[in-house]
Amino acid sequence: MLKHLRSKIQSTGPISVSEYMKEVLTNPVTGYYVRKNMLGADGDFITSPEISQVFGELLGVWIISEWMGAGRPKRLQLVELGPGKGSLASDILRVFSQLQSVVGGASVSVHLVEVSPVLSRLQAETLTGNRSEEASSEDDPVYRRGETEGGVSVSWYRRLEDVPAAFSIFVAHEFFDALPVHKFQRTEKGWREVLVDIDPADPDRLRFVMAPTPTLASSTLVQAEERRDHVEVCAEGGVIVQQLARRIQEEGGAALIADYGHDGTKTDTFRGFKGHRLHDVLLAPGSADLTADVDFSFLRRMAGGGVACLGPVSQRSFLRNMGIDARMQVLLRNCSDPSVRKQLISSYDMLTNPAKMGERFQFFSLLHRARLAAPKTPEGLKLEKKSPAPLPVAGFTELSLS
Repeated sequence: MLKHLRSKIQSTGPISVSEYMKEVLTNPVTGYYVRKNMLGADGDFITSPEISQVFGELLGVWIISEWMGAGRPKRLQLVELGPGKGSLASDILRVFSQLQSVVGGASVSVHLVEVSPVLSRLQAETLTGNRSEEASSEDDPVYRRGETEGGVSVSWYRRLEDVPAAFSIFVAHEFFDALPVHKFQRTEKGWREVLVDIDPADPDRLRFVMAPTPTLASSTLVQAEERRDHVEVCAEGGVIVQQLARRIQEEGGAALIADYGHDGTKTDTFRGFKGHRLHDVLLAPGSADLTADVDFSFLRRMAGGGVACLGPVSQRSFLRNMGIDARMQVLLRNCSDPSVRKQLISSYDMLTNPAKMGERFQFFSLLHRARLAAPKTPEGLKLEKKSPAPLPVAGFTELSLS
């Protein structure tokens, strides 16, 4: 990867941080996500679905509640962006199976957007066992098809735009933080983009430099009213949110985004992780995960006015609103094994403790505007007080789903 990047920089000059991230993470030959299983205790980081199945179960309840809030459409597509090992989708489908009396009237299908061949094979093993096969043609937008033990069809895509148009609930857990960001610095001469260049003192090392003049990105991506001195803008994330908003507006559904993030307040969050430790983002490119906190204020702006945006709210608030405390009490009450009880308590602490994942992760949702409309007053009924309030959205209010 370093040799490839050096050759690119020598040919075209310093590259943007966005291009650097894209090459390091998703280069089809040597990209970090393409060739490596980075998840779990033996990888470089661990995600909430791997910590506790309760996390995925509560997201499954959220999906069902939004499907019900939309009037129980007969077709329900669960679309996950960057599905990791498939643990989250598996936990969600288990909830669907347990609540078959509720969702039994819907035709459920799973659609996974994944660029990594390594991870797609792990997902297939988790969700379908040996009941999946790769497409015979590379031109097929569905590059793998399978079926769960319960008969739910599962399809894999490289691009969101290839997922069929239908009522869909989109889930993106730790997906947006891995999308490439442009970095900009305020200077006396205006905004300048931060670039990656070869270190002249050591050709085997890379360094950050400042673009001497405005770039196309610095001229178009930084807001005129921006008050911070350093900003990160994920243009690709903005495009994906626009796609989600358009699909929700046209086909119905909702999107739930959970990630490291902030609401337009942070500045320099670009960092690397290797072996569960922070890693120099420019050292040994391709050997570590690269990430930047999601700017939810940017996603909200890019979503536009065609959909309703809720959040961000902290993971601690979202999970507690969804009833994680009551769920853990039931599990602990029914558990007699001391080691299992200890693991349950530890996982709850990791997910909700403000010093751990509880405040670092944020939840953000896109909803069809009709979802938040006040219920219609029956014809002929006169109200002496104000009109009925919109139905609450589970997870984003203190009223959890019973």
